[in-house]
Amino acid sequence: MQRSIRYGDARIAFAICFAPKPRRRITIHVLPEGSIRVDAPEDATPELVMAAVQRRARWLWCELEARRERCLHVLPREYVSGESHFYLGRRHMLKVELVEGGKTSVKLLRGKLLVAVPRRDPLLVRASLEDWYRQRAREVFARRLAELAPRLPWLSAVPSFRLLNMRTQWGSCSPSGELVLNPQLVKAPRVCIDYVIFHELCHLREHNHSPEYYRLLESVMPDWVSHKAMLDGLAELLLNR
Repeated sequence: MQRSIRYGDARIAFAICFAPKPRRRITIHVLPEGSIRVDAPEDATPELVMAAVQRRARWLWCELEARRERCLHVLPREYVSGESHFYLGRRHMLKVELVEGGKTSVKLLRGKLLVAVPRRDPLLVRASLEDWYRQRAREVFARRLAELAPRLPWLSAVPSFRLLNMRTQWGSCSPSGELVLNPQLVKAPRVCIDYVIFHELCHLREHNHSPEYYRLLESVMPDWVSHKAMLDGLAELLLNR
């Protein structure tokens, strides 16, 4: 359900998602790409949800303004030598090498991302990098899951996961227990990757964003708020493809 409110001269649009019980409160999320999602109990009236969003209007406006400011410094990717690209929270300079008749390859060497391509084609460079990021994401996420999952007493085994590029989420967890992780997350610092993984693993115990869920997340990652804030601050850069 799409709705909007007015704050001063600005109009703030958002989507309302009604969730079945045991959700007991309305929660508001500013998603990585700048959209707003409001999760509400299925028995909440639209008027009640609108009032809750209106009370947070100043906070939402400030969040959206901060994001707009950050986006002013994010330039479109051209996939040419000299650009910087992230991997595990660090910037690496891109160097494109022409290898006529050769195969495409990507290597991380001494702080540089070396991409070899048979012809000068930004789309080919982008595709090669995307493949490299997916491969690295699969390896890094598997290692982090193997490290973190055994710490959680409600898990009897390390869950499997799949990769999916998403515009609005770093990860998700289905009611059946399937973990989905955004391969672009591998560009973030490790603590941010751990935060997203813990966030989704806690959903295997609490499939909601209730106070019980946040108490559970706090118990396994006491400083999750600062890691989430770090990831939110990097979102425009990391999702810039």
